Amino acid sequence: MNTLATADVGALLQLVPVQRAGLALLLAAVGLPVIGVIIVGLDIMPVRFAMMHVALFGIAVGLITGLDPMLCTLVACALAGAGVAPLARTPDGLSGAMGLLMSLAIAGALLLLAVSGVNASGAFALLWGSILSVGTADLVVLGALAVVVPVLFWWRRRDVGLLLYDRELAECSGVPVRALTAALLVLVAVAVAGAIKLTGALLVDALTLLPALAARRLGASLKSITLWAIGIGVAVNLTGFLLALWLDWPPGPVLVLTAGAVVLAVHLLSERRTTSWRAPASASRPSSH
Repeated sequence: MNTLATADVGALLQLVPVQRAGLALLLAAVGLPVIGVIIVGLDIMPVRFAMMHVALFGIAVGLITGLDPMLCTLVACALAGAGVAPLARTPDGLSGAMGLLMSLAIAGALLLLAVSGVNASGAFALLWGSILSVGTADLVVLGALAVVVPVLFWWRRRDVGLLLYDRELAECSGVPVRALTAALLVLVAVAVAGAIKLTGALLVDALTLLPALAARRLGASLKSITLWAIGIGVAVNLTGFLLALWLDWPPGPVLVLTAGAVVLAVHLLSERRTTSWRAPASASRPSSH
């Protein structure tokens, strides 16, 4: 039985859609876990839900206008990321801005679909993903993210590190906090939109957030956390995808369960360090002595 299953997986791997899906997951594992590190560092967990709703709005626009829905999704998410940046004057403001964006985006999407009379099934299919329908355009987007995200992260590693460590300290150190925050938000938004095709909007955490959460337990510095996140992303994506092919299960849920199992396993390990690379709220305030 196992031999037959292994042979079936080997045959499936000869199919072009399966090869594209595997390549897409490999590319995603390079850039998207770094995005997860940014999400955790900026403490903007609601960004995934906000971009899911913005993506739905972009799909609705694409269906109505006849343009490529995924292109509309990428543009809508990029504009949304840049648009909320001015509202994010404080760390707490980021979460509030994402909540506002989420409400406006879903209202706009539902209104467009209702007024236009377009069949909404195509838009809501985005919530479930379709990894085997990954095309050349999707690979280009994921490939660009796999290059741009790590390069930008490394190029501005000092500024990014200070911003993720403590916003006020970054401002005092001359870091262009507003511009850098806006750039990171645009990257996060585009990355989430690019990942949606692979796992669906509801399961995008498997490619972004979960590897970063596991990496935070293993790394003692921002650099080591980032490297751990990428390594875990590659291992989880390839293992989960092969497991899904072998069991003939939907790849999206299997990827999430695989990533979740890694996070749980890592958190069962004893704590390796006593301090976090991020500054606690009390530590970010100057001492009165």
